[in-house]
Amino acid sequence: MDAKDILGLPKNSLPQEKKPRPQKDSQRKPDGISREVYALTGGLAPLMPAIDASQLKKRPPTDEKITWQWLPFTSSARKDNLQLYHWTRVVNSVPPTGDYSFAKYNKSVDVVKYTDEEYEKYLTDPMWTKEETDQLFDLCQRFDLRFIVIADRFPSSRTVEELKDRYYSVSRAMLIARAPSPGDVSGHPLVKEPYNVSQEIERKRALCMVLSQTKHQERKDAEVLAEAKRIAESRMVTRVAEESELPVPSNAAPESAERTSVPGDTVSPSSNVQLPSAAVAPSTATADNASTLASLRMLRVYLRTYALEQMVQAASSSAGLRTIKRVEQTLQELGVNLKPRVPTKLVCAEHLELRKEILTLLNLQKQLQYKEAEGSSFRDGSYADTPGTPKDRTFVPDMSFGGERVGKRDQKRKAPGRLSEAPSSPAQSKRPRKFKASDL
Repeated sequence: MDAKDILGLPKNSLPQEKKPRPQKDSQRKPDGISREVYALTGGLAPLMPAIDASQLKKRPPTDEKITWQWLPFTSSARKDNLQLYHWTRVVNSVPPTGDYSFAKYNKSVDVVKYTDEEYEKYLTDPMWTKEETDQLFDLCQRFDLRFIVIADRFPSSRTVEELKDRYYSVSRAMLIARAPSPGDVSGHPLVKEPYNVSQEIERKRALCMVLSQTKHQERKDAEVLAEAKRIAESRMVTRVAEESELPVPSNAAPESAERTSVPGDTVSPSSNVQLPSAAVAPSTATADNASTLASLRMLRVYLRTYALEQMVQAASSSAGLRTIKRVEQTLQELGVNLKPRVPTKLVCAEHLELRKEILTLLNLQKQLQYKEAEGSSFRDGSYADTPGTPKDRTFVPDMSFGGERVGKRDQKRKAPGRLSEAPSSPAQSKRPRKFKASDL
């Protein structure tokens, strides 16, 4: 028990201070939005652009009086001048005038008309009589070239393909006969692409075969198509691999021989690092170009600018970032765009060749700088004539008895720049004695 239990006081007698709640910024609900929608969105901007509420519900002007009246109308689509009635919107007691609004959708086919003389001269066919041809064109005019309906209404037993062939052959013959010259109608669809009866029959037969296949036949056909696709892709990969093996030109051999036959005693350590990379660069660039061309051939369809970017990356793969920036800076100084404005095949090839030549020039400039620095160092002779340099002194390990290491004091005595002779007198070898308090 504690004092609070003895006195009968509650354990939490001290009033706890209530933390003040942060006041929320009260946002006024915008006009035109319901309270429920605003509570769901939380005042956030909608995904779709907002529209002013005044534009959603446009009220009619106050000076207009709109009524609906039962009025008669006629349609230009009908030839019998039939008069019908419908409800019409009338503004200020003025009925609307003009043609029926749905008459514009009445479209009809312009069927060719021919005379008896034209039929005898251009349209005679041993398989068709004039009466059958006249019936066919009358039905085509009546049913708007719906040949399924025309074949159902035709009195003799003719197939749909035969009816189409007769109609289009007559229309094409009349079009050519009435034209001033055959060249004037050479671009017409009836003349340019004539109706082919055998192809249409074969197309329908193939379509019937496809629609009448079972599930097992469909799976079998899908497997055959997948196998054919796999074989085609493997052949494509093989052909690309054979094409990518480009032969090395014969004039590249002397250059590589000259680069590799540089004497070792006249080359600085820095040039030893650069020459192998310069010698390997053409072969590496050729391999990169071959791989890039192979990858582009796999795409089959690609943009010329994309191909140029890939070739530039392949040509600059062996160069550093600073070298690439210097190439771009050189192009800008020459007034050449980094990307050709008209990326034709010839322009892209010349642009890539220019980049390669600039890269070669920069490498040659770097090699020239190395050679000039090396020549200046040999001309000065300061490196070779200075005594006590690491070049003239050979390192001889000084091992004591038992293989122990030489002490630091001995190393300091044998270091260059210090005299190695022994002291001339014992007095000179001793260190000066320190003074003590008793000496004073």
